[in-house]
Amino acid sequence: MFSSLLRQGRNRRPGTGWRAALLAGSAALILAGCNANDGPSPMSKASRTLSPQTLALLQEKGMAKTSPIVVRIFKEESELEVWKQTTSGGYALLKTYPICRWSGELGPKVKEGDRQAPEGFYTVTPGQMNPNSQYYLSFDLGYPNAFDRSLGRTGANLMVHGDCTSRGCYAMTDEQVQEVFALGRESFMGGQRSFQVQAYPFRMTTANLVRHRNNPNLAFWKMLKEGSDVFELTKAPPKVDFCGKRYVFNATPADPSQRFQAAAACPEYTQPGGLGEAIATRQREVSTRIASAGAQPSAPVKTGKDGGMHKVFLAKLENPELSAPGSLPAVVKPPGSDYGVATNEPAPAESIALANADAVPQAANVPLPTPRPTDAPGAATQVAAAPPAASGGLFGFFSSPSPAAAPASAAASPGTAPAATTGAAATSAPASAPAPAPTRVASVDSGSMGFLSGLKNWFGGSPEPAPAPATEAAAAPADVPVPPAKPSAQRQTAGGPQASSATSTSRRTNSASSAPAAPPQAASTSVVPRPTHPGYGDTSSTAAATSTTAQAQTGSTGAPALRPSVAASSSEALYGTQALPGANILTPGSFSSVQ
Repeated sequence: MFSSLLRQGRNRRPGTGWRAALLAGSAALILAGCNANDGPSPMSKASRTLSPQTLALLQEKGMAKTSPIVVRIFKEESELEVWKQTTSGGYALLKTYPICRWSGELGPKVKEGDRQAPEGFYTVTPGQMNPNSQYYLSFDLGYPNAFDRSLGRTGANLMVHGDCTSRGCYAMTDEQVQEVFALGRESFMGGQRSFQVQAYPFRMTTANLVRHRNNPNLAFWKMLKEGSDVFELTKAPPKVDFCGKRYVFNATPADPSQRFQAAAACPEYTQPGGLGEAIATRQREVSTRIASAGAQPSAPVKTGKDGGMHKVFLAKLENPELSAPGSLPAVVKPPGSDYGVATNEPAPAESIALANADAVPQAANVPLPTPRPTDAPGAATQVAAAPPAASGGLFGFFSSPSPAAAPASAAASPGTAPAATTGAAATSAPASAPAPAPTRVASVDSGSMGFLSGLKNWFGGSPEPAPAPATEAAAAPADVPVPPAKPSAQRQTAGGPQASSATSTSRRTNSASSAPAAPPQAASTSVVPRPTHPGYGDTSSTAAATSTTAQAQTGSTGAPALRPSVAASSSEALYGTQALPGANILTPGSFSSVQ
C-alpha cells in the first residue's frame, strides 16, 4: 500500500506532489500503528488477525480470507450470521454468532428514542467501521436508508458493537465483534467496496410469518421476505432499490432512462430468470397459510422484555461456570428485568424466568382521570348549610344560605337533622324529628345567586334546608358526599297548607295566607320534589311515594332513591363502573430512550 501511494505521487502533476507525499506519510503512520497487534496503539484491536481456527474454517469451506461477505441478523433468534463468497462464486454460511443483547421489540425502528434496533437492508462502507468505539469495536449499519427516510423515520448511530449492552443496537461480546470486524476489514482489503447487512425480525419462514400474523408489521415483514427469498434462490446478496416507499429486489427499469426513487412511484421493471414468479409463489403460500391459520396460537405483538439475549448467555448468567463465546462485562441487564445482574455469581432465578418468558406483564402508565366539572352529572356537590346567625337585613332575608363545609361529625342520616335557623327567626326542632322538606343540592341559585333562591322561597318555594347534624361521621367519601334521603312534602288539603313544619313558620308567615291551596291529591301519591340538572333549581313531579313518605315521616334511614349518576354508598362506582385505582392495569409494557 505504501509503495503504491508513492508511485501515484510520482505520476501526478508537479503541483500536486506535496499532497501525495502527505498522504503517503499519513498512511505510513497508520500502518505503523496497526502493525503492533498487542502494542499500546489504540488501533491494535482493530488490526488483529483472524484466529488460526477461523483461517482453517475458511480453507475448509473454500473461502478466501479477503472474499466478500454478507451479514444477516435475526432478532427473535438472537443470532448474527456471516456469509462469505466461495471460490465457486456463490455465498455460503461461514459462522453463526449468538447475539449477546438487543433492545426494543420485534419491528422496525421508527423514531429516535424508541429503543428499536433497525430492520431492513443496509450497506456498510469502510468509513462506517469504528476502531475507536466506546463499545470496544463497532460498525454503523447506515440507518436510516432511503426507504426509512421516505417514511419520515429518524435515528442515527445504530451499530453492531461489543460490550453486551444495547440501546437500539445489536451488541456482541468483545471477542465476537473483533472477529466480525476483522472479516469486514479483510473483505475491504480484497476489493469489496461495501458489504450488505440484512436485519430481520426472525428467520423469514412461512411458519414464523403465520405465527406473527397478528402483528401490525406483517406487511413490512412480507416485503423483507422477498429480499430473503432472493438471497436464498440466487445464493448472492440481492440488488436493493427503493420506489413507491417500498423495497424492490434485483429489479431493472423497463425504460433505461428511468430511475428508482424511494418516494416516487415505481416505474415498470423486470426481474431476471423468472425470479419474480418464484417470489410471487412464495408470497401466495404465506397468504394461504395465514388465511387458514384459524385459532392456531400466535405470538404476542409486544413482549415487554425490551429485546432479547441468546440462550447461551442466559445459561452463563444462571451458571457462571459455563463457557460462552466471549467474556461478559461485570454487570449485564437481562431481558425483562429493570436491573442489572452481576456476571461473577448466579443471577436471581426471577431474572432468568423473566428473560425466558414469552411476555412480561408490566403496569401501564395510566394517568388518573381529570376532575369532573362541578356542574357535570355525577360530579362532587356541596350540600347547602344554614346561614350564619348574624346574617339579616333585607338581602339577608331574601338570600338563601351559602354552602358551607360541614364538620367531620356532621354527616349523619337525614332523619336526625335539626330544623334550620333563618335570618328572621330561629326555631329548633327535636333532634329526632324528621326533616320537614327535602334537602336541596346547592347549584347556581345558591351562594352568589342567593337572591334568586330567596325569591323562590318567598313565593312558595321549598323551605330552607336543615343544617347537617353534629353527630355520627359520614361513611361516604369526602369528595363525593351521598345526598340525604328526600322525604316527601306533607299532603295538603283544600282548606290550605298544613302548618306541620316549625322551621317554615317564621319564614313563610306572610305568604301562607295568600298562597293558593293545592288541589287534593290521591291517597296513593304525593308531590315529591325531584332535583333536575344543576342550575335549574328543584322541580316537583307526582309519583307513587307512599312507602317513601312513610319512611321519611318515621325517620327511616333506608337507602334513598338517587340519581343514576350518584353513588348510593362508598363502595358503589358511578355509572356502574368500578373506580380506577390509578395504575393497576396490567398490559404488556413498552420501552423508552435509544442511543
